[in-house]
Amino acid sequence: MKKQLLAVATMITFGFMNAQAPLEKGGTQFNAGFGISGWGTPVYAGLDYGIATDLTVGVEGSYRSYSQVGFKSSIIGLQVNGNYHFNKILSIPSKWDFYAGASANYYIWNTDSAYELLAEDSGFGIGFQVGGRYFFSDTFGVNLEGGSGNSTTGGKLGITYKF
Repeated sequence: MKKQLLAVATMITFGFMNAQAPLEKGGTQFNAGFGISGWGTPVYAGLDYGIATDLTVGVEGSYRSYSQVGFKSSIIGLQVNGNYHFNKILSIPSKWDFYAGASANYYIWNTDSAYELLAEDSGFGIGFQVGGRYFFSDTFGVNLEGGSGNSTTGGKLGITYKF
């Protein structure tokens, strides 16, 4: 039993040591998780694509709903983003991925009440984000991001999977 535990611990340690980040040119990764917002808890999913060394572009969709003062609302967010990854210039270990960037987003705000003014707030917006990922292996990691914008205003916590 001790030999089996030692073998499993060795494989896990080897997996941590070989994690690679950030996304390489031509690589794709899937991100999904939950956000923080003053208007419900967003659920999001998106893809990032490596366009050059240390540069990625991505798309993301989010959904949230909430009730307040007797009315229900839902918000659908669509976003495109671009990020610069700081690992090389800051000599950050490869199991980490730190980035910052900007996004353009569109959201659709629906409500079932007389508060139609909220629905008029639907539209385009600009956001900024800063975030990081920790990779447990070459393909799987966790992500944390903070920023502004209307797709997941506040922050996000989720998983990342590289293809």
